[in-house]
Amino acid sequence: MRVLIACEFSGIVRNEFIKAGHTAVSCDLLPTEIPGPHVQGDVLELIDGEWDMMIAFPPCTYLTKSNAWRWSAIATERAEALHFVMCLMEAPIPRIAIENPVGAVGSNIRPADQYVDPWQFGDPFQKRTGLWLKGLPALIPVITKRPGDVVPWCQAGYGPRRSGGTRKPGGVARSVTDRNRTFPGIAHAMAQQWGV
Repeated sequence: MRVLIACEFSGIVRNEFIKAGHTAVSCDLLPTEIPGPHVQGDVLELIDGEWDMMIAFPPCTYLTKSNAWRWSAIATERAEALHFVMCLMEAPIPRIAIENPVGAVGSNIRPADQYVDPWQFGDPFQKRTGLWLKGLPALIPVITKRPGDVVPWCQAGYGPRRSGGTRKPGGVARSVTDRNRTFPGIAHAMAQQWGV
């Protein structure tokens, strides 16, 4: 199967599909962090190729609910980001998954087909993420009961409580590249469950 991993610089999902025996290529404006088949450039120039599947991780800066407080100030950027997501959703590819956090995609285009958390696939973090699917089934979690050691992935909003108590720290601070990585467990599940 020929798989395009759109808007991925980490190579994590791409390499899981390669390990599963598929031809996978990642594409992003940034160079890849892990050597492998990667196109540095605009993914919209690639989507008319002969792809069997595309998994896309469009940037969420202007789409995420955590940025909703300034949506009116970034209306033009949000509209452009939503248009980009629509272009990905309408690509002439039979199987498509679009990943994005809770936010403008679900409220402006359509609700997500599924929401997943990393802990459901073996990574001890909470980071609720939506999947918009075309021609693909929902991912089946490998863990259905939330473990007690799960912590939020991003530290924003998870500092000390005003009452004097503390909350568990998150997995990362505010680094954009760290916050945007796909978790290994979810990447593995995508390759194993969708790569059949």
